[in-house]
Amino acid sequence: MNLSLVINSLPQLLSGLLITLEITALALAIGLALAVPLALMRLSKNFLVRAPVYGFIFYFRGTPLLVQLFLVYYGSGQFRPELEALGLWTFFREAYFCAVFTLTLNTAAYTAEILRGAIQAVPYGEIEAARAMGMSRSLLYRRIILPKAFRIALPAYSNEVVFLFQATSLVSIITLLDLTGVARVLVARTFAVYELYIAAGLIYLACTYLILWIFRRVEQRLFAHLRRPEAEKAKKLTGAALP
Repeated sequence: MNLSLVINSLPQLLSGLLITLEITALALAIGLALAVPLALMRLSKNFLVRAPVYGFIFYFRGTPLLVQLFLVYYGSGQFRPELEALGLWTFFREAYFCAVFTLTLNTAAYTAEILRGAIQAVPYGEIEAARAMGMSRSLLYRRIILPKAFRIALPAYSNEVVFLFQATSLVSIITLLDLTGVARVLVARTFAVYELYIAAGLIYLACTYLILWIFRRVEQRLFAHLRRPEAEKAKKLTGAALP
């Protein structure tokens, strides 16, 4: 194990990590903004509204992310005249934009389905109580349904964030020098396969642990009111058991 090589390569690996984090953050932010209206459309009783969203979600959940990346990055060249006419070719010829665009659509599909399930899991009694108070439909969603749904969806959404962060390793295939891409270039130069890929894997592992730790802290903060009664009850039982 050549530790000196790993240490000397850390600045380059960390520069690739910065690209990975940028892509992940952009895709998550835009994807979450798209997922909310998509989830609401998915729950619509109107078939013409519900069907296209169902097809979108089914496609992005049912096909490999790598295929989606290839279709956007390599396939968009077949529509160059149309994209140039729309002024979009400037974006689609860049690997960075194609990576963010594909990952955004992918996470939007998964997150929309997570939110759909969370919205349906909101207790009906809370909705009825809000309606009894005279809340409009938009106010009901803004004050009751969506805040509750986000809390319910948080554990599942944390898994989606981790999945997307790890899935960014695929963008190295379309020439982006993210963490995996930098590691691949360094391996091609030094042939130190184990040292460099293990180092890259440990960096991914550390970032994944940090993401899960942040979500765990957020969950503890949001659901603290549910644990306090249990803690007080356990304290009383423990006190009663003492002589």
